[in-house]
Amino acid sequence: MASRKKKLQGLVAATITPMTEHGEINFSVIGQYVDYLVEEQGVKNIFVNGTTGEGLSLSVSERRQVAEEWMTKGRNKLDQVVIHVGALSLKESQELARHAAEIGADGIAVIAPFFLKPWNKDVLINFLKEVAAAAPALPFYYYHIPALTGVKIRAEELLDGIQEKIPTFQGLKFSDTDLLDFGQCVDQNRERQFAFLFGVDEFCIQRFINFVLKLETLSQLKISKNQRAPLGTTYFPFPH
Repeated sequence: MASRKKKLQGLVAATITPMTEHGEINFSVIGQYVDYLVEEQGVKNIFVNGTTGEGLSLSVSERRQVAEEWMTKGRNKLDQVVIHVGALSLKESQELARHAAEIGADGIAVIAPFFLKPWNKDVLINFLKEVAAAAPALPFYYYHIPALTGVKIRAEELLDGIQEKIPTFQGLKFSDTDLLDFGQCVDQNRERQFAFLFGVDEFCIQRFINFVLKLETLSQLKISKNQRAPLGTTYFPFPH
C-alpha cells in the first residue's frame, strides 16, 4: 500500500526538460532549476517527464537520466517528485515505474495509451493496474489529458471503484477544461483523500483575470455609492 504520510498538495511544477541548441538534454542546469523553484518561487513539488517536459519525445534512457538528475539535485530541497512513466508500450511504462521506485521517487503518474486507445473504463484501468503493480510501494496518479490522448473516458467515471483495483491509487492530474467532470471528481470522492491537481494553467490564469476584472467593477460600484472614500481606497465586496 502506498504511504499516505505526505499528501501531494499545493503548487506542483510541471518541469521542462532543458535542451542544448543541438537537441541534447542540458543536465547541467537542472540544479539551478531546482534552486529557482524552491528559492525564487517557493515551489517544492514537481512533476517530471510530463507533457511540459516532453517526456514522450524522449527515449527511455533519456527519461531515466532526467528523472535521476531531478532526484539527485532535488534531494533535501524538494518535498515531492512525481515522475510521469506513461508510454505506448506497457513494458516501457513498467520499466520506468520500477526505475522511479529504485531512485526514490515520491510517486508515479501515467497517461492513457493513445495509439491503440482503451475503448472503455475497464480496459484503461487494466493498463494502469499493470503499471502500478511494477512499483507497488509508490503512490500512483492517473494523468488525464484527453485533448492529447484522444481518450474521452471521463475522469469521474474512471475514479469509481479504482482504488479497489489499484490500491496505490492516490489521485489525478486533471488537464482538461471540463470543469463539470473535475467538480464531480472532487465532490464524489471527498472521503477518499485523493489529490486532485488541475493542470490547465492558461485556463486558471484566464479565470483569475476575469475574477480580478469582476472585483474591479464591483469595487468601482461600491466606491461610487460612498463618496466619502479617500483617494486610492479600494473596497472589495466581501462581508466582514
